[in-house]
Amino acid sequence: MPTRSARTAWNGDLMSGSGQVELSSSGAGTFDVNFPKRAADEADGTTSPEELVAGAHSACYAMSLSNLLAEAGGTIHSLDVTADVTLGPDKEAGGFRLTGITLTARGEIEGLDDAAFKDAAEKAKAGCPISKALTGVEITLDAALEG
Repeated sequence: MPTRSARTAWNGDLMSGSGQVELSSSGAGTFDVNFPKRAADEADGTTSPEELVAGAHSACYAMSLSNLLAEAGGTIHSLDVTADVTLGPDKEAGGFRLTGITLTARGEIEGLDDAAFKDAAEKAKAGCPISKALTGVEITLDAALEG
């Protein structure tokens, strides 16, 4: 299996410094990062490690869920997956940590009822590689069929 890479070039200290994250493997882009905007409610065009984790988790989870739904006999018309990743203080070790992730999954699936959808959604939460990598973070799930 392949290895994917990203690179960050950083200048300055934590509070006044800034950097750029480059998605090296794909060449998909370079994105600005800095701590004040990372810790602020509004990102104002600057990404953060948490947003990058959210993107990775939502994509990985959607892939896992689509596979499980198809294996269960469902026809997938659409899936919409959001991952909300929260940064907060690490009360035990000091500094910061990821304090929670909320996955929200909505799907238009033919051939499966809500219970089967929710079962597949729970299995995808436990089985997607990014969920497995984030086992130290509480992951909650809100999954429902639409339409």
